[in-house]
Amino acid sequence: MPGTLRRPVLLCVLSGLALLAACGKEAPKLPPPPLEVSIITVQPRDIDISREYIAQTQSSQAVNIQARVSGWLDKRVYTEGAVVKAGQVLFRMDQKPFQAQLDAANAALQRNQAALTVAKQNLDRTKPLAQKNALSQKDLDDAQGQYEQAAAAVEQSKAQVTSAQLDLSYTVISSPVNGVSSYAAVADGTYLSPQNAQLTTVSVLTPMWVNFSLSENEYLRLQNDIRDGRLRLPKDMNLTVEVVQPDGSLFPFTGKITFADPNYNAQTGTFLIRATVDNPKGVLRPNQYVRARLRGAVRPNGILVPQRAVQQGAKGHFAWVLNQDGKAELRPLEVGDWFGDGWFVNEGLAPGDRLVVDGGQRLSPGASVVVVQADGKATAAAASAPGAAPASAAR
Repeated sequence: MPGTLRRPVLLCVLSGLALLAACGKEAPKLPPPPLEVSIITVQPRDIDISREYIAQTQSSQAVNIQARVSGWLDKRVYTEGAVVKAGQVLFRMDQKPFQAQLDAANAALQRNQAALTVAKQNLDRTKPLAQKNALSQKDLDDAQGQYEQAAAAVEQSKAQVTSAQLDLSYTVISSPVNGVSSYAAVADGTYLSPQNAQLTTVSVLTPMWVNFSLSENEYLRLQNDIRDGRLRLPKDMNLTVEVVQPDGSLFPFTGKITFADPNYNAQTGTFLIRATVDNPKGVLRPNQYVRARLRGAVRPNGILVPQRAVQQGAKGHFAWVLNQDGKAELRPLEVGDWFGDGWFVNEGLAPGDRLVVDGGQRLSPGASVVVVQADGKATAAAASAPGAAPASAAR
């Protein structure tokens, strides 16, 4: 009986020792499952480039309407802010003083013309008598001098009449161009003089100038892109300018660049560029803020990748690509400008590279991945390992 009790106890002790020994061994580690990523194949192509700049409209011809003579302003005869036509009367001045000056000038002209007639008759009588020595040479010279003085007085009177006529015509002030009028700077009944001769402004609406500025840094970057073949402009440099209105709508007429200031603005470090746009219906008004979009440039063989595919680290920008073995490989990049939702890559990627777009944040060099295409099908396992998890049907 004691032997019978001793045997179960021994079996329990041996079982416990075996269990402790088993617990002391490490369980075998399974390889991590491949990470799911989506990729695109790098394919260079010619890309139409457009750039937008904050711009401001300006009238192509803003005419200051000024009084050309001094006098009393009778009446403003236009509606402030209205569109006016060339030749339309805007202001009228008191004409009575100027009419009186014209009448006086006409009277002086008639008097001098009468004197000229008498001098001409006297000269005509003197010449034959002087030839017969009936009159002296002095008498002939006096008659000739009186005639020339009378002729000069007539010409002077004619000039005074013309001047008086001009002064009278200046009392009716008209617009020299078609455009939109501004407010009246002086009130009716004001005495106009050189100190307050400014009356209003008429701004031509078509064509309209669209002005924007290009910074020195951007200009140098564009020059470098052209030099390195990353940007190709039209042969005639005739870029198309689209106008984006404040509400985001596109203005129906396009324009062309007609002027580029050769001098930099010392205060802002920019230089002015001007585009000319037809504005037949007067939709655009002077001093309006818009956006100028330049089209016509091409990025030849450009590599444009989604912005989310590019990451930034301590050493600069980089992205993940899959090597020939389907493993993750870190690739340093030299990036260019943003364009829409993409990013231009100047160096670091080659045609045919398989670029990781989504899932790159979890990768490490040499990591195994499962490629999930945009249609949601797992098409290839870049690497497989025992115990790898299957790819999901969709991201």
